[in-house]
Amino acid sequence: MSDSIIALRDVNIYQGSSLVLQDVNLTVNKGEFVYLVGKTGSGKSSLLKTLYGELALVEGTGIVAGFDLKELDWKRVPFLRRTLGVVFQDFQLLTDRNVNENLKFVLKATGWTDERLMNEKIADVLDKVGLKSKGFKMPFELSGGEQQRIDIARALLNSPKLILADEPTGNLDPETSDEIMKLLFHISRDYNTAVVMATHDYIVVQKFPARMIRTEQGRVEELASIHM
Repeated sequence: MSDSIIALRDVNIYQGSSLVLQDVNLTVNKGEFVYLVGKTGSGKSSLLKTLYGELALVEGTGIVAGFDLKELDWKRVPFLRRTLGVVFQDFQLLTDRNVNENLKFVLKATGWTDERLMNEKIADVLDKVGLKSKGFKMPFELSGGEQQRIDIARALLNSPKLILADEPTGNLDPETSDEIMKLLFHISRDYNTAVVMATHDYIVVQKFPARMIRTEQGRVEELASIHM
């Protein structure tokens, strides 16, 4: 059985009719941590959107978490997303309900029905991100770092083998960024979860070295890892 969680071959990625990235060949293995770096507008988000099924794959071949991206339609995209965790820069928490209800909303949306199992899962992911006492807090009662941790907890709900993180430290101060990075590396290492993290924060990359790929001039290229 293959160790790869992402396998793209000869992929061209489009936004509408515009070619954004061409001849993309990328393999990411289970448990691997990979930075996706590049200037704003260089295609990082388009690549992530292709991986989680928001942009259709029309040219090339792509397998993500066992799903053939070419064969995805609107009915199959939710099944792909149940196997992934997606972490955004702006948290995207529902502001009208507490943390527990935010997490329960996602579980119900992905097919969970047993109340006891849902409550156990919510307690489990909150414990993993160090916020088990915050379930009854509203989002506005949490700091930015805590909100990002809740976003990561949400990404862990369906025990994903792959987390896609789009600038997860972009809105955070340096100390909080370090905490979030340690958490993501811990999840990758201890749960054998692959993490692909888009960032343009080279300070974070230098502090927490890992494999790097870069989007530049319509291409995706492998870089030597930055070490201290």
